[in-house]
Amino acid sequence: MIDVLLADDQMLIRAGFRALLDSEDDIRVVAEARDGEEAVRLALEHRPDIALMDVRMPQLDGIQATRRISALPELASVRVVMLTNYAVDEYVFAALRAGASGFMVKDMEPAELLQSVRVVAGGEALLSPVVTRRLIEEFVASPPLRPRSVPVLDPLTDREREVMTLVAAGLSNDEIAEHLTISPTTAKTHVSRTMTKLGARDRAQLVVIAYESGLATPGGPAAAETGADPAPGAVSDAGGGTGGV
Repeated sequence: MIDVLLADDQMLIRAGFRALLDSEDDIRVVAEARDGEEAVRLALEHRPDIALMDVRMPQLDGIQATRRISALPELASVRVVMLTNYAVDEYVFAALRAGASGFMVKDMEPAELLQSVRVVAGGEALLSPVVTRRLIEEFVASPPLRPRSVPVLDPLTDREREVMTLVAAGLSNDEIAEHLTISPTTAKTHVSRTMTKLGARDRAQLVVIAYESGLATPGGPAAAETGADPAPGAVSDAGGGTGGV
């Protein structure tokens, strides 16, 4: 059973999501929050698997709430998916930096939302396809206003750096395995070890670190060699999973 916390200041939005999610045999809504402060409190109380978090809320916005949840060791298993009314939101990258595992628009199809919840609950990162290209374009065009400390890549082996670059190019474990002529299990192991060494919560965080460290660049060699989208960013779209980490 996938336990979900809904955080949105609009009651009708919460009611709609609850009705949809509770209609599934493997998903249940365990709590509803009207603002970020309440979302953090209820996350501590219920320890949900997924927190569907609106970006713009009173008291404490979704990004600040996500940052607090991600900083609490006891909530390490909680995965946050940000929700917005806008196809391109200026807070997308800030949300990923804060620890979000996904970013979806509210006008998605019901089936897409359900699959998204299951994908993230399975340990994968997810971005809505409509957000993918603009995410990296905006990041490159407008670098962060404040410098951020990025984990050094020194602990990584050459192979792990190569794998990390391919993750940032949007490749799944199976695609990485094919590109490097290794087994999918080995590819998954490399991804897991890289995340552990860099303290990344999931693949979305790995993508953030790859771009902020300069290891990956839009349209870089990995994208060109693999035929990946020149503006990657969706670690796993709702239309398909990566089969693990």
